Amino acid sequence: MIEKLLEITFHKDGQRGSLYQQLESEIIQLICRGILKPGQALPSSRVLAERLGFNRKTVVATYEELNAQGWVETKDRSGVYVSSQLPEIAVRKVSKDNEKLARTREPGYSLMTRQPFNYATVDDQDGKLSLPGTGKPQYKFDDGFPDPRIAPIEELVREYRRLGKGRFANKFLMYGPEYGSFRLRVELAKYLDRTRGLQVTEKEILITKGTQMAIYLASQLLINPGDTVFVPEPGYFDANQTFKLAGANLVFIPVDKEGMDIDRIEELCKQKVPRLIYIIPHHHRPTTVTLSAERRMRLMNLASKYGFALLEDDYDFDYHFASDPLFPLASVDPGGHIIYVGSFCKSIAPGIRIGFMVAPEAVINEAAAIRRLIDRQGEQLLEEATAELLIAGDISRHIKRSHKIYQKRLENTCRLLSEHLGEYLTFDKPNGGLAIWASYRDGISAGAVARNAAKLGLRMSDGRNYFFEPHVSKPRDFIRMGYSSLDEKEMAEAVNIWKKALMPFSPK
Repeated sequence: MIEKLLEITFHKDGQRGSLYQQLESEIIQLICRGILKPGQALPSSRVLAERLGFNRKTVVATYEELNAQGWVETKDRSGVYVSSQLPEIAVRKVSKDNEKLARTREPGYSLMTRQPFNYATVDDQDGKLSLPGTGKPQYKFDDGFPDPRIAPIEELVREYRRLGKGRFANKFLMYGPEYGSFRLRVELAKYLDRTRGLQVTEKEILITKGTQMAIYLASQLLINPGDTVFVPEPGYFDANQTFKLAGANLVFIPVDKEGMDIDRIEELCKQKVPRLIYIIPHHHRPTTVTLSAERRMRLMNLASKYGFALLEDDYDFDYHFASDPLFPLASVDPGGHIIYVGSFCKSIAPGIRIGFMVAPEAVINEAAAIRRLIDRQGEQLLEEATAELLIAGDISRHIKRSHKIYQKRLENTCRLLSEHLGEYLTFDKPNGGLAIWASYRDGISAGAVARNAAKLGLRMSDGRNYFFEPHVSKPRDFIRMGYSSLDEKEMAEAVNIWKKALMPFSPK
């Protein structure tokens, strides 16, 4: 194991993140490639640090993080071992053009190149959180959006203005590449490598207007009418609608506290292999749970065995509070089965429509061809300005600053809910993300509460659009509430309104 790590070039200049993050990524890749087996002992922190020339604290931090994420386990007076709960897999070969790369440059699934169909558009689902005719609310529990008041707008406007007046302004105001700004794709590749362990080039990135466009493009690339698509239940309404528009037959996979039920996926694959599995492994929407390490590996094993595509929606990567954010499945995808989508809409502000799709180059080329038909290109000035913020480190500094703010708001909101609404609902404090998933107690109607709250000046979810499987009734009404867009004072007042809306359901 040490010999494999000694072959790696670790970057001490911070270009690929901290040393312990680089070491963490490399160990995970050795596990996922089958080189490190479940139950195998790892070198002591002292020995590994000496051989790599690292400070021992770096290795200790790496082992602690791997243990927290479920990749390794520590045994008293014995040492650190690869988790025995992980499935054992055969050693996987790496690509010949780069023996240190754990993923292939080629897709691991068949790719359609058909012309996209024309479908009717879907109504804007933001209405699911509103009640028509109730007027402008005083407060709103959104779906988990960042607070635009703390976004780095001044920095963005500064670069936008500078580029708009510069000598390249005419170029940026003319038609550009449907792939998105070249500079942004180059800088985004570096950023994704540094923060998420994605070893990609600009040729494997397509800039989109938010994650939703990327989901739509993936559906048009992969789904023929009648194809089977596995989706989580409860799940994300807009994604399900997108797949249905492409003609997919949806099969709903239960979600528990460890994420999607991989046992159920494996059972169903034996009957009929899906064309695509849509998954939100990090802060699942709406439940906020994170897919466990064991389930991640099993899911990738199934993709390799059956040849289906995985659409990984990482809409909410940056805000994980229990540990560092988990590396995406795409960072350890050896077979090219994953299309990875994300955006800066949750990191900066929903109105900053900068999203991205990451996939093998052949997939990106086809996606760009379809994108050209529905949206000729993105806004070059905005994309160039975003690239400047990445280069200058403004986005990284904003995420670091907002991370502290949102963690404090999460703690405050959980305290308020426990103290004031404990008799009406139950919830688990999420490990990350910008929303809380709560369950009303029996007999409380989410719709009735939302109507009461609207009259009092609070707009909130009415409990719809979480569960979709026909003929299966949910045990009780649920609500997903975003906490990050309200400060402490605003949240206290909003919770007070919510409590008043719940008064008719008080135990007698």
